[in-house]
Amino acid sequence: MSLTKEKMLEAYATMKKIRLFEEKVAELFAEGKLPGFVHLYAGEEAIATGVCAHLSERDYITSTHRGHGHCIAKGVDINSMMAEVYGKVTGACKGKGGSMHIADVDKGMLGANGIVGAGGPLACGSALMAKTLGTDQVTVCFFGDGAAEQGTMHEAMNLACCWSLPVVFVCENNGYAESTPWGYHCAAKNISDRGVAYDMPGVTVDGTDFFAIYEAAEEAIGRARRGEGASLIECRGFRYYGHFEGDAMLYVTEEEKKRNRARDPIENFKKRAQERELLSAKQIAETDAKVAAIIEEAVKYAEESAWPDSKEVFTDVYVNYP
Repeated sequence: MSLTKEKMLEAYATMKKIRLFEEKVAELFAEGKLPGFVHLYAGEEAIATGVCAHLSERDYITSTHRGHGHCIAKGVDINSMMAEVYGKVTGACKGKGGSMHIADVDKGMLGANGIVGAGGPLACGSALMAKTLGTDQVTVCFFGDGAAEQGTMHEAMNLACCWSLPVVFVCENNGYAESTPWGYHCAAKNISDRGVAYDMPGVTVDGTDFFAIYEAAEEAIGRARRGEGASLIECRGFRYYGHFEGDAMLYVTEEEKKRNRARDPIENFKKRAQERELLSAKQIAETDAKVAAIIEEAVKYAEESAWPDSKEVFTDVYVNYP
């Protein structure tokens, strides 16, 4: 799939939406306006964007507790996302899911998930559906380096290969499982090396390089769509914020933070796009302004929306007590 100028602009807009959404959520959380916990995706924008660029609404993704970027890249409405983070009735899940459980099945977003490693088995389920029905739908399972050590993920990868399911496992290795360095909790040199144990391709790419991620995802998603089975992609990157808002990140040195900032995925994307004359400074500035307006409108929408009615507490849930 060639990267046209139109696709480049779309990719930049998506990454910018993720970044500004997360910065605004951080600001609102600090002001005490948001209930519950939030886990921010800033710094990892290239991963969700590069992968989801190959997916349609008919395809599926499973997410993590750090799921805002996945939602935006998969096309979930930003107004409904912001309202959900606020806990309002106009939210994607009517205010009942919050930051860690945003979902939109119509967009193929099967849900952010507060349980580490829970997305793997869910991805196998939607992929089994596609294989059973004979469609070319693909499911992407996003998970972190911490989840890579969960038994559920190993079971899911094994099952996907046993049944030759159309799943792409994308490990977002941001360097820390909460505050534990991945090199401390993971014996493997590369998480992608584990693919060989399940007889599936595995590759490690720079998680700040949209183009490397785009190419790796194109190969893996194409393979799954052709009925050739699962793949594993490890994206090495970082997060700008703590594990959760309120985490001071004392486990990350100032030198490491500085190195990470120098590898900013959005700035690097802009630089390369302009050098190749694929995007102009004017297009970038116009996109920045449009995205900023979209985020401000989302906040206005959320703040003006109503709270859920207490009578609805047992609707849209699996168990309804009398």
